[in-house]
Amino acid sequence: MSKGTVVLAYSGGLDTSCILVWLKEEGYDVITYLANIGQVEDFDAAKKKAESLGAKKVFIEDLRAEFVEEFIWPSVQASAIYEDRYLLGTSVARPCIARRQIQIARQEGAQYVSHGATGKGNDQIRFELTCYALYPEVQVTPWSMDANLMHISHAPADLYLMTKSPEDAPNSPDVLEIEFKKGVPIKVTHVKEGKSKDTPLDIFSYLNEMGGRHGVGRIDIVENRFIGMKSRGIYETPGGTILYHAHLDIETFTMDREVRRIKQGLGVKFAEMLYNGFWYSPECEFVRHCIDKSQESVEGKVQLSVFKGQVYILGRESPKSLYNEELVSMDVQGDYDPCDASGFIKINAVRLREHHRLQGEHHSKH
Repeated sequence: MSKGTVVLAYSGGLDTSCILVWLKEEGYDVITYLANIGQVEDFDAAKKKAESLGAKKVFIEDLRAEFVEEFIWPSVQASAIYEDRYLLGTSVARPCIARRQIQIARQEGAQYVSHGATGKGNDQIRFELTCYALYPEVQVTPWSMDANLMHISHAPADLYLMTKSPEDAPNSPDVLEIEFKKGVPIKVTHVKEGKSKDTPLDIFSYLNEMGGRHGVGRIDIVENRFIGMKSRGIYETPGGTILYHAHLDIETFTMDREVRRIKQGLGVKFAEMLYNGFWYSPECEFVRHCIDKSQESVEGKVQLSVFKGQVYILGRESPKSLYNEELVSMDVQGDYDPCDASGFIKINAVRLREHHRLQGEHHSKH
């Protein structure tokens, strides 16, 4: 008599193979699910292995295009960066993987889902919060190198897979032009070779390749986990790093100053929600909506070079540019009067004078 059906997020590795066997021994019917989010893996071999270990069904799902469009692109629009350094590669993959797992669980009438994330990490939280959000009555049966299209995270420091060491990188740069519309890239062109990519998956894969060739996007950091401990992370995010710099440039060029101030704060909030596993929450939905709205006029082309681990912005152009050379120029008078500046300075100085006057009084008393 079966205890019910469980959908297991399966990688083909030792951990999830052990979980599969254990679940079967406990009396469950096991459906295995493998998500292709751009990691290098032999999916056929993993499928055969799952079947030989007694999986009732095996789903292999190619999620790469939706991962880029529905999860990576909103992160690019947000300039999402956790604790000022981490571009959130693992975090952004979780809601994408778990969403499909829940769809399969519902479709197959499974009461349970299971995964291989460890108890101390952020991944278990991200995974389970998504499951409960999307399938409230589901039960999670809990019992990592984690690789995907956006990045790779590692334990051993010498194990970089996506990027060349900057010292072994080519001795001449590659110059790219990225075209943005509504804050997301719609085309990337290699300026010398003239070849271009224009679908989300192709654009992102090509930027990963270019960034990887030049050693772009490696970091070694200590980060604060959601559950309170600090942990060391070594990450490679080549394509994500190029896009972060290019998007920042075109955004600052085209977005109103005050809107951008608010949007920056929302980007920080978004990064924390994403890191902590709250993609499918009312607050994250709200923030994503606001960020998306802020990106309406973020369009144009950015030229950049990638070289020896760095991204150098070379220039930008946009039909929505807020940069007005005449307005900035010191020798064109226009309708801007020098005495306007004096008044502006005096008004702003009122508060500073008062602050220092009071400080002076305070010091003379002590």
